[in-house]
Amino acid sequence: MDNLLAALMGVVEGLTEFLPISSTGHLIIAGHFSGFDNMMPKDAADAFKVVIQLGAILAVVAAYPGRFTGLLRFSDNRGLTGLRGIGLLAITSIPASIVALFVRESIHEHLFNNTTVSIALIVGALWILAVERFRPRARVDSVDAITWKEALAIGLFQCLSLWPGMSRSASTILGGMIVGVERKAATEYSFFAAVPIMVAATLYEFYKSYTLFEAAQLQILAIGFIVSFVSAWAAVKSFIHFLGRHTLVPFGWYRLLVGGVVLWMALRS
Repeated sequence: MDNLLAALMGVVEGLTEFLPISSTGHLIIAGHFSGFDNMMPKDAADAFKVVIQLGAILAVVAAYPGRFTGLLRFSDNRGLTGLRGIGLLAITSIPASIVALFVRESIHEHLFNNTTVSIALIVGALWILAVERFRPRARVDSVDAITWKEALAIGLFQCLSLWPGMSRSASTILGGMIVGVERKAATEYSFFAAVPIMVAATLYEFYKSYTLFEAAQLQILAIGFIVSFVSAWAAVKSFIHFLGRHTLVPFGWYRLLVGGVVLWMALRS
């Protein structure tokens, strides 16, 4: 049963990490209602939910290997390659990384619950619907056309994702669209920008928390990690195909539905 719950959490993480619906929020909700949170101490369960995100992040590297090997071509500084590409990703990663250093403990203490997550899902839903309705005309139509200005703006918007339920993916995609990046280009850049900040965050969390896991729980962690990787790879490919024909509006309505139901249940309990 423990292995099945770990696999379930891996599926939830993988399918939601890159969609604008908040993987952390869904993991908190799924952990509560599935019974996963009762399977191990709270600190270990919270660390599990963070660490398995690394599996989903590595799926992006597997899905776009050329993009990441291109960052190592230091003689080529056009677009998102070489030192220019590394610099753009660094600029996007720095704001949220700095803010997280100061508020990480407070977030874990006060915002990792169904009520705050459901509110974030609803706020994010309204943001999605508003941006899709009133977004400015796109000026940047590809990842390679993103400049330092857009990279920094997206990084500042990424700070909003520190609120569990808001979604890192939604914050960066919508932030990109607000500053004039075309929807699909903003989504792909969101994928790539996730790698440095999430790798750093998950490795740091594992370093801080690995002593919380017993030998049997490390097996559960490995299952969640692997399932997260496979699920995320499929989600990334499907999401890009979806955006070729649709907007983000369905995700906004989905967030409103889930957030409303969870908030109603949280207020009743």
